[in-house]
Amino acid sequence: MPTPAEEIDVDGVKVRLTNRDKPYFPKLGAKGTKGALFDYYRSIAGPMVAVLRDRPTHLQRFPDGIEGEEIYQKRVPQKHPDYLETCTVTFPSGRTADALKVTHPSAIAWAAQMGTVTLHPWQVRCPDTEHPDELRIDLDPQPGTGFKEASAVAVGVLKPLLDELGLTAYPKTSGGRGVHIFLRIENSWDFVAVRRAGIALAREVERRAPDDVTTSWWKEDRGERVFIDYNQNARDRTFASAYSARKTPIATVSTPLTWDELADADPDDYTIATVPDFVAGRPDPWAGIDETAHSLQKLLDMVAADEDRGLGDLPYPPSYPKMPGEPPRVQPSKKVAANWDEHGNRVTE
Repeated sequence: MPTPAEEIDVDGVKVRLTNRDKPYFPKLGAKGTKGALFDYYRSIAGPMVAVLRDRPTHLQRFPDGIEGEEIYQKRVPQKHPDYLETCTVTFPSGRTADALKVTHPSAIAWAAQMGTVTLHPWQVRCPDTEHPDELRIDLDPQPGTGFKEASAVAVGVLKPLLDELGLTAYPKTSGGRGVHIFLRIENSWDFVAVRRAGIALAREVERRAPDDVTTSWWKEDRGERVFIDYNQNARDRTFASAYSARKTPIATVSTPLTWDELADADPDDYTIATVPDFVAGRPDPWAGIDETAHSLQKLLDMVAADEDRGLGDLPYPPSYPKMPGEPPRVQPSKKVAANWDEHGNRVTE
């Protein structure tokens, strides 16, 4: 029998919660219910709103728990509580949508009521949804590698490079095997420029650790290395937000860490059961993330240097329209060698 609906005060806003006892993470029993997830998000809403504020945000929903149907929702329903705010975003197709705009803890609580496990924000802030204010670095371990390898690349290769460039960035666990790093930037550049800056940074990391890092879009070329997913800086590509739960049996959380913490971290230590006390027991490592917005110029200078070496753009995801300057989206195994130079550029048509 379903639990009665409740009205819960979330920082002065009444948010309805239904089916509190519904299993969401079945292996966790009573600690993995919809109510447990709702209570987690309510407890962590302060720092979470700080990183999500004014960002259009998509919802990864599991209304029947993580073993049920997954819904990736980009639009807020037309019928929604008056306390919610929305923001119009434009997709690569040119279509638009009114996405959730997070401005208050009640928005996060409402998302939890809707069965949201993970919130996925854009790299922009409303109302200017055409100019990112952050560059995102996604260290994605490939088969044969894991979190240990990703964190070693982050701490041992990427962090020293960022220091050399005078760029301050903030790491977090992905909630899985990966590592995410965020760099606040001046919102003077469009998605194309920010993505190219991310490619230049990724290529330099790859040059410094070629046995450990790859920027190859094609899985057949990656090997047992950590892939830097440069396309996470493209329009409409989203990360799990800081403090978001993930679809894992133990309800892991994508957790902000210091660089020192990242070096020795185990991502399974951070769950909806442990993160509230962990966060309350130490200073917020992301407290200063909005204090400095960096110029992209040094990274764009690296783009120009790569172009002088014959290294141009890299492929976009297959769902995107063909972009200016983008190389053909041809898997390496399907190329005719005579038609390509050593940089992967087509030399004949």
